[in-house]
Amino acid sequence: MIMQALSDPQTIAMLLAAVAAAATVFTIAMPLLAGDNLDKRLKAVAVERERIRQRERERLVAEGQGRGSLRQKPAEKVRRFVEQFKLRDWLGTEDAKNKLIQAGFRGQKAEYGFLVSRFFVPVGFTIVATFYLFVVDDFDLSFIIRVAIVIFATYLGVKAPEIYLKNAIDKRRTAIKRAWPDALDLLLICAESGSSIEQGFRKVSTEMGPSAFELAEEMALTTAELSYLPDRKLAYENLANRVGLDTVKSVATALIQAERYGTPIGQALRVLSQESRDMRMNEAEKKAAGLPPKLTVPMILFFLPVLFAVIMTPAMIQIFEWQ
Repeated sequence: MIMQALSDPQTIAMLLAAVAAAATVFTIAMPLLAGDNLDKRLKAVAVERERIRQRERERLVAEGQGRGSLRQKPAEKVRRFVEQFKLRDWLGTEDAKNKLIQAGFRGQKAEYGFLVSRFFVPVGFTIVATFYLFVVDDFDLSFIIRVAIVIFATYLGVKAPEIYLKNAIDKRRTAIKRAWPDALDLLLICAESGSSIEQGFRKVSTEMGPSAFELAEEMALTTAELSYLPDRKLAYENLANRVGLDTVKSVATALIQAERYGTPIGQALRVLSQESRDMRMNEAEKKAAGLPPKLTVPMILFFLPVLFAVIMTPAMIQIFEWQ
């Protein structure tokens, strides 16, 4: 029955019209529904700064040199569930923690949420696939094929949180890479004007906030770490690890060398800024060069039939009139 409906031209036209209408409504509604994430990101930066301060106070308490404070914990039910089933031991890895940080999700709350999602999403996919294939409709498939589909759905459930995390990391890195040359220029201006590196990072985070809040967030966190960490080298290394871009790692290495040997960083920042702009231009040229092959199939499927219809229709009309 489904194949008959899909083979009906009227049904296909209705489906295409529905998809076009939904896409139009989605395109118009997206700017209206999109919220301003800058305040949320700045609040997350403030929370992370407070967490760093609390961690350093706890370190001082352990050394007998200060007073500590309690760290914020995630929801009690989630924490109890994770600890009861020991999800951190068999679902959590150090690589997952680093990926969460690179995606902008920090703290135990994000970690516990990721662990819970890795536990429940495969279970949910398995239950839905099993119920649909064995109760609702079997699509005239054999038992082995249905079991294979359920196993594949379980595998998709296992990979779904990782795919979401990878997409979040790629999106965040793209936003940071796009704004990084401008941030280096601002940091260079601050360095050549006589400002300290902490003031430069703070100024860059303030100025880049409206246009690139991801980069502003990382700069603000680096400023906080430069103020509270005992070794400033760790702050630069944490910045490179959180972002995961080669250009950021190069700048972090230059800043570490400047801290160690006392060398001026103005020339290094100028060279690195120019290299970042050249890399961004090379990537744009590479995408532009790869555009014609990618457009070949859409042109064959969508443009040429319309062009042929526009050219041939008047001739066909005249032929039919002569007959």
